[in-house]
Amino acid sequence: MRLRIFIEPQQGATYETQLAVAKAAEDLGFDAFFRSDHYLKMGGVDGLPGPTDSWVTLAGLARETSRIRLGTLMTAATFRHPGPLAIAVAQVDRMSGGRVEFGFGAGWFEDEHTAYGIPFPTSGRERFERYEEQLDIITGLWATPVGDTFRYEGRHYRLTDSPALPKPQQAPRPPVLIGGVGKVRTPRLAAAHADEYNVPFNSPEDTGAAFDRVRAAVEAAGRAEPMVYSAAQVVCCGRDEAEVNRRAEAIGREPEELRRNGLAGSPAEIVEKLGRFKELGAERVYLQVLDMSDLDHLELLAAQVYRQIQ
Repeated sequence: MRLRIFIEPQQGATYETQLAVAKAAEDLGFDAFFRSDHYLKMGGVDGLPGPTDSWVTLAGLARETSRIRLGTLMTAATFRHPGPLAIAVAQVDRMSGGRVEFGFGAGWFEDEHTAYGIPFPTSGRERFERYEEQLDIITGLWATPVGDTFRYEGRHYRLTDSPALPKPQQAPRPPVLIGGVGKVRTPRLAAAHADEYNVPFNSPEDTGAAFDRVRAAVEAAGRAEPMVYSAAQVVCCGRDEAEVNRRAEAIGREPEELRRNGLAGSPAEIVEKLGRFKELGAERVYLQVLDMSDLDHLELLAAQVYRQIQ
């Protein structure tokens, strides 16, 4: 099992803060650094100094790191047109030397759209239709051989004689991550497009059920390529209960609630729960670190959790 660090910069983080977390994660041996793709804070925080764009940020990190993989959980399909998004991700992949992973979701948070003048289809069905078309377009652009052109006729998007450039450095493309616990459309789309399927912030039991639905969809599709299965969990680790309590208070959560709904407690407690996800087939777990100033937390996780599960 590989552990990856996942942060939520819209809650309040400068580029420099994100760089510090990414470099610490790289130096400590974590597999990847991922960030959310949001433009508005959530909950009772001030969100200062304000949002940072995910792909602008990852472009900077691509040049200031050397090993760690970089990605999003999840880029929102509602924020960007598919052609320019395919260009941006391909460019960042080249800037990183081929270390980008493309987590992609339909988008859901209406308030951040109205706050920044971004159109938001109020129909969930339309959002999913647009998301599916964008998946077709982005992966199609990347897959088009150099010298050929790409054409697409969808309900929401049309591309004519696109040169389908630039290409990502990774061939045939950066890994595509699809997440969520939808029972019908999500497994179908994951089987068709994803290299990795992620279940965010669910119990081991519900995570296992979601994995099984995607496994069934993969089999029904006759897919030969392997699927990577992963989970995302909030993390709050302490050497003793006082440290657990301090870290829980810093993110406005209760220790027992975090134990129920995430990975919390001593390193031994967290290793035990990670083992449950591993038994279900999770090959990667994204550790949601909500206090981005607490780099000692990352050191503890690397030294006393990650080393025990590798």
